[in-house]
Amino acid sequence: MAPDTVSPIPEPAPVATHAGQRRRSWRVRGVSLTVRILAVNVIALALLAGSFFYLDSYRKQLLDERFKLARAEAEIAAIALTEARPTKAQQVLAEIGTAQKLRLTLYDAKGGLIADSFRLAPPPFAFADPDQEAWYTTAARLLDRGVDFIVGAPAIERYREPPETGAANWPEIARARDAQATEVYLRYAPDRTPVITAATPVGTKGEMLLALRNATDVTQSVRDARQSLGIIIGVAFMLSIQLSLFLARTIVQPLRALVRAAVRVRLGRDRAVVVPRLPERGDEIGLLARAFSDMTTALRQRIDAVESFAADVAHELKNPLASLSSALETMEKIDDPALRQQLAAIAAHDVQRIDRLITEIADASRIDAQLSRATFAPLDLAGLAGDVVGARGTRPDREACPIRMVRGGGTALVRGDALQLERVLENLLDNAVSFSPPGGTVEVVVWGSEGRVFLAVCDDGPGIPPAEREKVFERFHSVRPDAEAFGAHSGLGLAIARTIAEAHEGSLTITDRPGGEPGAQLVLELPMAGEDEE
Repeated sequence: MAPDTVSPIPEPAPVATHAGQRRRSWRVRGVSLTVRILAVNVIALALLAGSFFYLDSYRKQLLDERFKLARAEAEIAAIALTEARPTKAQQVLAEIGTAQKLRLTLYDAKGGLIADSFRLAPPPFAFADPDQEAWYTTAARLLDRGVDFIVGAPAIERYREPPETGAANWPEIARARDAQATEVYLRYAPDRTPVITAATPVGTKGEMLLALRNATDVTQSVRDARQSLGIIIGVAFMLSIQLSLFLARTIVQPLRALVRAAVRVRLGRDRAVVVPRLPERGDEIGLLARAFSDMTTALRQRIDAVESFAADVAHELKNPLASLSSALETMEKIDDPALRQQLAAIAAHDVQRIDRLITEIADASRIDAQLSRATFAPLDLAGLAGDVVGARGTRPDREACPIRMVRGGGTALVRGDALQLERVLENLLDNAVSFSPPGGTVEVVVWGSEGRVFLAVCDDGPGIPPAEREKVFERFHSVRPDAEAFGAHSGLGLAIARTIAEAHEGSLTITDRPGGEPGAQLVLELPMAGEDEE
């Protein structure tokens, strides 16, 4: 048997690559989320569809097997012809061709035709006429050409029935004669099915045998595989689109509802806009909806508070301005020096009231911004209170109302901003001193218990009625002693103190003094800091 030779099977062209190519990140702007979800899923299916092109390697494997089979069939037929008697050679040639569905042609040493199995017996196969085939077969051939073009497959020679019967029409015969080995060759029939020919020497007289097969089953196997894969990809494509649209609806629709609500809130045309909370959803969209609803509610409350604060500011400023205006107008009409001096004192007092109001209003307006920028650090609340009480004890205007500091048990370490907490204590002391009667005492007590630190400021005043205890923390609300001059306080001190306390995750409340003693007790409660933070 002749040795195997390399078969001229078409190989795909190598794909050129460039090392060091920079990867470019793509960013799509102005494309809806629905389109992006569809694109991601379709791209994945497109990669799966790329397996169409890998079927070309499957086709080459089938052709490899057929090349081996063609070589073996040609060599076996050559051996059979060599062992057959001369009178039986043509019969053997016809029987082998009919049984194996081959066209066998035998040539002498000069290339002349000796015998053709198609002339000795009815042909076992015939080439299909492309013009007579169905449209889907034509489409399949176009797909074959498209795949060959994409993978860069080399051009394959077309099979044409030679006009003459000599061996010169078959170059593989010349190569097989020169190499004294079997040569296999590939051509395409008119319908693009493989035509495999194998030329091999016969005996020692220089005769050559050519075996020809139309391997239509190779093409059919590849097309069947493509059809099955195409059906799978098509079904997956439809399912992917449906699932993508469902996913997009579950994401995009609630987001669009939130967008519409946000636009209406921004325009401010309807203060009763209901931001959907989506309580039935436990995913991130539901969390976003509820957070957005809570944010909108807080924003409305903040806007209402700002509007209310602005109205209160206008009202509080209007009173001293009206008094000041009245005093100045009256001064122009009065010649009595004593009365003019009294009106001038009233005007000066009103100016002081306005100045104090503007200062405290500015402080109240800036308190949120200051707290948002504050840096909390561990500090000893008892030590801070002692410093504040000690500094106030040296003021001559406070000598009539002494302030006493009492240190209770437990640690008083908290995390906070020292300046802001000092401001809370100053406001509490101002409030307690203003309510204390002559000879009264203000007491400051600091203690720690069960992870909390408490600071209580007690006075000997008339106390605050339970019905007024929450109202005194409202801005511009003030319950003042009868003996105090009107306008001495703006009613913002306790409101500012509670805001600072809540920013420190604490609270500021009013309680009765322990033991039933007269007066009021304001209690600042803050979380205790860990001792390792000191």
